[in-house]
Amino acid sequence: MVATPGLLDPNFADTVVLILDADDDGSLGVVLNRPTEVAVGDVLDGWGSAVVGPGVLFQGGPVGTEAALAVALLHDPAELPVGFKQVADRLGLIDLDTPQELVDGWLDGLRVFAGYAGWGAGQLQSEIARGDWYVVPSQPYDPFRADPDGLLRDVLRRQPGELAWRSTRPIDPELN
Repeated sequence: MVATPGLLDPNFADTVVLILDADDDGSLGVVLNRPTEVAVGDVLDGWGSAVVGPGVLFQGGPVGTEAALAVALLHDPAELPVGFKQVADRLGLIDLDTPQELVDGWLDGLRVFAGYAGWGAGQLQSEIARGDWYVVPSQPYDPFRADPDGLLRDVLRRQPGELAWRSTRPIDPELN
């Protein structure tokens, strides 16, 4: 999902959110384009060398910011390594209590998020209906970009029609 210009909540303004789970009880995702300055290796022993650059924690959302979620992309989804919970095809979550050496060689990408974005039953659907979010498909490497700052524009640019045009919107419309 991509935040629309009308979404002014500072937790989500100008964000791209990857939804990891959604059911009748609610939805859970992580913000993909908010890197912090904290190195993963400084807070999670052994995992710093496993993440793709930049090797920092990302602010996954306003909920549970003291906990970490690790989103991973497998080389091959035919076999799942220990500690991997599949979300979709090659994408999933790695249990950070799993010894890192057990997933060595299995991953094409790993990113660690401090906290997550969560919505109660019907809450996200209401925000979408109100026009707060563009609901768009993700690509496998979206969560693992080396330059997360350009993600929002690139995701919009690859959409059909008017959404692609919205990728040219200035950060501050007052400057237009």
